[in-house]
Order: sequence, then structure tokens, then C-alpha cells
Amino acid sequence: MALEILTPESFQEFCGKAQIKSFMQSLEMAELLSRRGCKVTYLGLRHGGNIQVAGVLYSLPMTGGLHMEINSGPASLDQKYLGQFYQELQNYAKINGALELIVKPYDTYQTFDTKGEPVSGEHTELIQTLTKLGFSHDGLLTGYPGGEPDWHYVKDLSGLTPDTLRKSFSKKGRPLANKTASFGIKISKLKRDELHLFKEITAATSERREYADKSLDYYQDFYDSFKDSCEFAVASINFQDYITNLTQNQQQLSKQISNLTLQLEKNPTSSKKKNQKRELQHQFDTFTDRISEAQEFINQYGNKDIILAGSLFIYTPQEAIYLFSGSYPEFNKFYAPVALQEHVMLEAIKRGITFYNFLGITGEFDGSDGVLRFKQNFNGYIVRKMGTFRYYPSPIKYKFIQGIKKLLGRH
Repeated sequence: MALEILTPESFQEFCGKAQIKSFMQSLEMAELLSRRGCKVTYLGLRHGGNIQVAGVLYSLPMTGGLHMEINSGPASLDQKYLGQFYQELQNYAKINGALELIVKPYDTYQTFDTKGEPVSGEHTELIQTLTKLGFSHDGLLTGYPGGEPDWHYVKDLSGLTPDTLRKSFSKKGRPLANKTASFGIKISKLKRDELHLFKEITAATSERREYADKSLDYYQDFYDSFKDSCEFAVASINFQDYITNLTQNQQQLSKQISNLTLQLEKNPTSSKKKNQKRELQHQFDTFTDRISEAQEFINQYGNKDIILAGSLFIYTPQEAIYLFSGSYPEFNKFYAPVALQEHVMLEAIKRGITFYNFLGITGEFDGSDGVLRFKQNFNGYIVRKMGTFRYYPSPIKYKFIQGIKKLLGRH
């Protein structure tokens, strides 16, 4: 069973049958890779007349040959054919001039609950399938090796509706989402000629957090490749509308406080009424502070919509994905990223997508991962991928070239 080169149409048909598949293994991603200078090939393994395993292989020139890679794949209808696919992939790499072949499977190695406690065993056989063929394994790592996480935070959306979604969040997540909803934040989808606004957010965030940002032309290529399957979403607020909303809510609290005051005049010993009044008075004072802060924002920004945060979401039949994001720290108190996360899940439910992938966390559960703490608000669970596997068709040649590069001070 040799690999065959598939047409885009055949690959797309196969993808429609796969229950689990990454957006990295899609026609849209293949188009993006092509736009970014990669050569893309759709490879499939057929058995019994049907394609059982398929993947997007991309190639780039490197000193001495080609770098070939399948990222977050291949996808399979039956895992028992994976070993044969990988073996034939090695042969394909040898014949077609690869100096280095990288495979980063999307198969789940182990599943954990939201706190990082294992709820399944380790699927060591998945790793053995590759290592027995001569692939070297980078290991089961934490953090972001090579800039890509092996640990994903995910949520099952099946059975949820727009009315029950927020109820499915964590004990901390529900009130946080309720509070965020009270701010009057608006979510909108950017058009292609507005992508510079998204770039401004991610540039500011990457500079603050010290990571490499994508270029504006990358985001434009992404938009052109994924079309309606992606969404550059931004959360914005109008501070004039915000202060009007705050004032109305405070007036309602004032009426409730007045009613409780009258009730306490009739029954001054009621500790329950006293506690209720104390809590409402605290909320009233909080609104006074928020109105004062809002006025400062109005003085600075006037009566116009101000972008607070932005995220890039992807929608596939198998899953919705949270890919890139950024925010402006001066607006942190509005929790705009919470509004964006609720938005993508609502949109996924609307599209009939039952799985949401928040993507990366570090895999460290000692309280140091702030990204994990944020994602835990939405009450999902954790999957660990297998990591990175490497194969060198001509290992002596590869080591020689790497040695020369080291001597010349190149990487």
C-alpha cells in the first residue's frame, strides 16, 4: 500500500469523513502554506478501495535537501493504518529529496480534567508506532517547544444551547461572564481592510509579553485562505453608552435601597434586611466609582467605539479553534477576552460544531500558568498531544551539514 498523491477534492472528501481533525489539515491551511512559500502535497493511504489515512505535507528548501513536515496530522479513519502510513511517508521522503521529515501527530496521548488530573491512561502505543519505524521523539514536553503547545485546553459543546452555555462555565466563570455581559461590550468581525486593527492589538501584546508576532500580510493571507471559516473578531465598547447603562443600573439599586430602608423602619431588628441593604449599598458605591472611571474614559476617547481586545477564531466541521489574540491592558477591568470566548462558543453552537479547542497551555499545574487559569473559567478539560517526531533519510549527511553550520556559526 504505497502512498498516493490526492487531489484537493479527494482530500476534502476524506476530511468530511474524519471525526477528529485539526484545522492544520485542511484545504484552507494548505492554501495559506502555499501563499507563504511552501510546496504542499496531499498524501493518502488507501485500503479496500477507501482512503484510511491522509495528511497535508508541506516542504521547504533547506541546506542539503528539503524540510518536510506534517503538522497536527495525519487524520485517520482507523488508527491501525497509521503505522503503514508513516512507513510509506518515510519512503516518500527519501525518494523526494527530504533531508529532514517532521511529524507532529494530532492524536491524543492522554486526557486530563480541568485541574490537570489524569482521567485516562497513556497511549504509549501511539509513540511506539513511530519510534519502531526509526523516528526520534523529542519527548513528552511541557511549555511551548518550538513555539507550539503539546497541551490543549478543550471543551465539549455537545448538548449545549445558547441559553445553557454560560451555566456550563465554572463556579468562577459564571459570575465573571455575567459581569462582563453587563458592560455592554460589542463583538464585531473585521473586514480584510480592517486587519491592521487586529495587527495593532497583537503587536502591542507581543511586545508586552515578549513573543514574536505575525506580520500584517500573514493575517491578510490567512483571511484570504480561510475566508468564511475564520473570524478576526474584536471586542469594543462605547464609554458614553457604558456610563448611561451604569447610571440606569445605579438608579435601580437606589430604588431597592429605598425599599429596604422603609422595610427596616417597620422592622429595625431584621438582620437579613440589614445585610441586604449593606450589600446593595456596597454595589451602589461600586457603581459610583465605575461611573467616575467611565467619565475619565469619555474625556479621553469621547463618544466612539474603542477596541478592547481581539481574537482570531477558526471554524471547521470537527471543531472551533482559538488561535491568536491580544488585548490592551488599560482596559483589563472590562474582561473583554471573556466576551470573545463566549462569542466563539455561541457561534460554534450556531454552526453545529460540538467541540471547542482553546489550544495551548504549558502543561504545568503548579499555579504558574495564567493562561490555564483563564481558560479554566469555561470548565473544559485537557488533552496532551504526542509531541514532535523526526526522521532523517540520510542521517550521516544531515549530521555533516549540521556540523558545518555549527563551525560557520549558523543555525
